[in-house]
Amino acid sequence: MQLIKLPKTKRLAAITAAALISTSAIVTGVITTTTTANAQISVPNAAPFSFADLVEAVRPAVVSISVKTKIEEHRGPRFDNRFEMPDLPDGHPFQDFFKRFGEQQERNSNREGGKNKRPRFSQSMGSGFIISADGFVVTNNHVVEDAAEVTIVMDDGTEREASVIGTDPRTDLALLKIEAATDMEFVEFSEEEARVGDWVVAMGNPFGLGGTVTAGIVSARGRDINANAYDDFIQIDAAVNRGNSGGPAFDTTGRVAGVNTAIFSPNGGNVGIAFAIPASTVKQVIFDLMDDGNVTRGFLGVSIQDVSDDIAESVGLEKATGALVTEPRPDSPAQKAGIQSGDIILRVEGEKIGDARDLSRIIAQYSPETEVKIVLWRNGERTNVSVTLAKLTEEQALVEAPEVEEEVDPMEPKETNSGLVLLPNEEGDGLLVVEIVPESPAAEKGFAPGDLILEANSKAVNTLNGFDAALEDVKAAGRETMLVKVSRDGNTRFVGLALE
Repeated sequence: MQLIKLPKTKRLAAITAAALISTSAIVTGVITTTTTANAQISVPNAAPFSFADLVEAVRPAVVSISVKTKIEEHRGPRFDNRFEMPDLPDGHPFQDFFKRFGEQQERNSNREGGKNKRPRFSQSMGSGFIISADGFVVTNNHVVEDAAEVTIVMDDGTEREASVIGTDPRTDLALLKIEAATDMEFVEFSEEEARVGDWVVAMGNPFGLGGTVTAGIVSARGRDINANAYDDFIQIDAAVNRGNSGGPAFDTTGRVAGVNTAIFSPNGGNVGIAFAIPASTVKQVIFDLMDDGNVTRGFLGVSIQDVSDDIAESVGLEKATGALVTEPRPDSPAQKAGIQSGDIILRVEGEKIGDARDLSRIIAQYSPETEVKIVLWRNGERTNVSVTLAKLTEEQALVEAPEVEEEVDPMEPKETNSGLVLLPNEEGDGLLVVEIVPESPAAEKGFAPGDLILEANSKAVNTLNGFDAALEDVKAAGRETMLVKVSRDGNTRFVGLALE
């Protein structure tokens, strides 16, 4: 990667009389800024002179984690005991030799029954921290994934054997237990949410070097790095590298603000962008694992997408917010509570839903069988529903579009004023997109021939007349965008389609 030097800041040749002149004075515990307008801003000076006392206090609870992972390797021939006879002419003097050799290899393989395999181990390192006197340790799932043996290396170099109590791949967290542990020094989780600008101290085992301390600030909150559906990372600029995974990021009180999990790096090393799982998420998952080794999450049962500006305008929302339901899943809590395709979920138990990721994260915080109150946007107004959540399962089928009996138009393609050329779908519900007018609103939104229009203006459409009627309703309501439900290759989404 090419290093680019930043140019030095040029000195200003002159300062105009109209420019504001400011001076700063540092007072004990307070930074005071004064301007010519006599406006004074006082900011508490929370920065410690040194992190040494903090580090000394928490260091015994920060550990390195050594993991052995078993790899199976074959002994013997590289062809894996499958001998192939060379292509020799009949009567060749080596023909009988190769035949006997192949038969012997086959007998050896059958007799040993796989005993020609020997175990081999790969070694990896990570970080973690102790959260209880009896030796529970928090780390990342990817640190101990597929582990055959786990060894905890204490700050003083002492090694202790540990077992994996439970893992949660969805949030990349894991809980370990040091064997026969008593009276161990441990750290606690922060009860306060980290704020942008707060100091953080990262500790861990980068590159297997052992206990290493770095410091920085919280650079951002709520980062989505496409790791999972529950992304809500803290971004920090403390130096974090390979081997820091699973280690703690402490606040200035010595409590754990987050678990260092990932870095953004074009070269594999630290560039000042690291991501930590916030303490609020870690506590929820880890204490659940501590109960029975498993994490149970509430399940609402909806397929969702973000609300774009076009979609918000098409349904009469003032701003793009909430999670748009593309389909409630069959026999799900959402379907049983009456949540419909096209509903926009705005709040859950009073908590605002900013986007689809927010909804996934918030619902996952509730236990199965919890009743939650949900605020929806439907048909231009707010609607309240109560839903009793179920237990999240891995696989759920999508709801098929409901059957609507309507008069079928003659099979003649028709161009709409949005750039879609449509034809009734002979094979089922909806209108088939057969052509896209170039440089039209439909082209800008990425429509393609073969797409199916299932709904227009929140109503099922099977006929061209029905589509035209939806257009007229949108115009009559004074809107310039129509909400359209589209299916492509079995995947459903909503699009805010502008009208020409």
